[in-house]
Amino acid sequence: MTGVSSGGTVSASAGDGAVSPPPGRREIDGAIYWTNADGGLIPDGAVKSADKLQDELVRKIVGFALPLSAQVARFRQHSFDDVDDFVELLEQEYQAKRGGSKGNLTFTSYDGLFKIVVAVSEAIAFGPELQVAKGIVDECLREWSADSGVEIRAIINRAFAVDSQGRINRNDLISLLRLDITDERWLRAMQAIRDSFRIVGSKRYIRMYQRANAQAPWTSITIDVSAG
Repeated sequence: MTGVSSGGTVSASAGDGAVSPPPGRREIDGAIYWTNADGGLIPDGAVKSADKLQDELVRKIVGFALPLSAQVARFRQHSFDDVDDFVELLEQEYQAKRGGSKGNLTFTSYDGLFKIVVAVSEAIAFGPELQVAKGIVDECLREWSADSGVEIRAIINRAFAVDSQGRINRNDLISLLRLDITDERWLRAMQAIRDSFRIVGSKRYIRMYQRANAQAPWTSITIDVSAG
């Protein structure tokens, strides 16, 4: 039976592997009240049957998701620990330390049917140089209005656009660096873009692959261990 302890922590269900999220209702003076999204207490009789069923559905599914999420997190950490222990053994054998970050490594089973890839993804932020670059590019576009193609203008406008979270797409900016434009101002703008890149963090990823034989293509083993 699932339940919540007096301290509000989640307790495990017996037998089915599910856990119970904290309940969304409580008993006060013998009456049942539901807590709404604003924190208010709604009498049981005022809550629609459909809302009660939806609440039950969500808590049931989340109850199974919570232990799975915790299991994946443990698996992810144990996998990184095992990889690091193996690399440390290699370092001891060759009496040398590996260079670079703890990523961009590939491990393959002896028969070539299984593969593990550990990679590092860098988090990029953009410094004030980016605004300087945009000012120069805008100046170029004003003067090139008669000659610049619609396609180039679209690429430039997309590169400096921000999404709903105020973020700029790194790949779109990099696409500007590939344009074959030799105007001196443009080249200064591209250098400003390069100088604006700031590495503000990194994250390790581990992915597993398998194949039927050594000539077959790799297929991903679909366990999402990339979420930290």
